[in-house]
Amino acid sequence: QVRLVESGGGLVQPGGSLRLSCAASGNIFSSSSMGWYRQAPGKQCEQRELVATITSGGLTNSAGSVKGRFTISRDNAKNTVDLQMNSLKPEDTAVYYCRVWSGIRYNYWGQGTQVTVSS
Repeated sequence: QVRLVESGGGLVQPGGSLRLSCAASGNIFSSSSMGWYRQAPGKQCEQRELVATITSGGLTNSAGSVKGRFTISRDNAKNTVDLQMNSLKPEDTAVYYCRVWSGIRYNYWGQGTQVTVSS
């Protein structure tokens, strides 16, 4: 059984920073991709949007709206993936979800962590 546990969310003022962490436990292939997605207030689950992803080899991809502000990283030995978020804006307010997947073999989601950017 695979479990993803996210941490690091909270309330921050515009321009501030937060660091999200996700720890994966269980039977995870080292070749898994990992990433962060977010679901804005009032949006449905199907409207969850990509924030950033990272392959086992370190290749990253991120949404245009967060480029230059958010940085994704992972520790393959610990099966963790982090998201450093700087220069936060009110429109970054959302529930942030960690995801771990490996092709069609499996696709796991964390329970989500709330990030609120407000003065």
